[in-house]
Amino acid sequence: MSDRRRVVVTGMGAITPVGLDVTATWKSVTSGVSGVGPITLFDAGDYRTQIAAEVSDWDPSAHFDAKELRRLDRFSEFFIVAARQAIAHAGLEFTTDEDLASRAGVMVGAGFGGMGAFIEEITTLVERGPDRVSPTGVPRIIPNMAAGLVSIEHNLTGPVSCVVTACSASANAIGDAAEIIRRGAADVMVAGGAEASITTFGIATFAQARAMSTRNDDPQGASRPFDADRDGFVMGEGGGVLILESLEHARARGAEIYAEVTGYGMSADAYHITLPKPGGTGAAKAMKAALEDARLDPSDIGYINAHGTSTPANDSTETAAIKIAMGDAAYGIPVSSTKSMTGHILGGAGAVEAIIAIEAMRHGVLPPTINYTTPDPECDLDYVPNEAREAEMRHVMSNSFGFGGHNATLIFSAL
Repeated sequence: MSDRRRVVVTGMGAITPVGLDVTATWKSVTSGVSGVGPITLFDAGDYRTQIAAEVSDWDPSAHFDAKELRRLDRFSEFFIVAARQAIAHAGLEFTTDEDLASRAGVMVGAGFGGMGAFIEEITTLVERGPDRVSPTGVPRIIPNMAAGLVSIEHNLTGPVSCVVTACSASANAIGDAAEIIRRGAADVMVAGGAEASITTFGIATFAQARAMSTRNDDPQGASRPFDADRDGFVMGEGGGVLILESLEHARARGAEIYAEVTGYGMSADAYHITLPKPGGTGAAKAMKAALEDARLDPSDIGYINAHGTSTPANDSTETAAIKIAMGDAAYGIPVSSTKSMTGHILGGAGAVEAIIAIEAMRHGVLPPTINYTTPDPECDLDYVPNEAREAEMRHVMSNSFGFGGHNATLIFSAL
């Protein structure tokens, strides 16, 4: 529709394994810094996988008092702080502007929500009985609570919701939030996602599924998307948040604009509970839908931040999908997976990677895929191997695919 409202990005915040804000994260990913190391959040000595990309130097007491922390899971901590960063970056103050707050909302994406809190409460129930379970157990666990807490803190009374679509969740949250603004239901949306699943159960169940790398003796070399020797993903944690506004609203208040959300595509593989559809047709459909939404040709895309998990099936399938969606342009588009450095943040990955894609466009720098040493004949695109590269781009794409066959693609453009 020609009269749809345009949506822009005016603020960003991030907590990742390679930085506690956007600036630090961007510096790390363009420098090829890996955030992967031995697991310290619990004793993983008996686990097949003993490595992960943890958010190091995280001190929740610097952001929350003791009473607040008793009510928060780690994933909510990440989302709330990333939201604070993004709101401050956008120069917004909701609590003193009732009209603005009434036209502002929150959309969070998460795969699991409070997995750590769930494990704690179940352990308490089994070991100490029902009378010792915390009355705040449910609010700590449910994934929508991160959005609810941000809305409460900032007095946001517009649309507030949660998307749970596995590893595409926060990409869906951003896309859905943009649609809310497009249709006029809000002027501002705080949108993104978070995850904190480096837990006993999280590591054990993915390891049992043979989905995770077991390069325990080489943590920083374990996440190697598109490389022929990849053996599984490395779990990460953290969160990312974008401030989305209608273009009119942003201009009216003189906001700095970092990108425009021009394309959003979704599709389903309708194939398998965990495996991507062979041949990449499902993922390609989401990319094509995003291109159509953005009214762009494949050759307009200057960079793709790939889902690129470092699993054998995902990387070859995504490569095939890019070829289908981009046609003859595929071999000329740089593609990289920053999961090689951040690990896979699951439900929070889409938001963090959207931010990285926007920063790539803003700074004219392509972040690399590190640990790329042995080419895979099935993965034959330009993956920006090992070192960042300067490049001009006006349109960037970010892919996110999740268990259950969920596919989401976002396109951001320079204004």
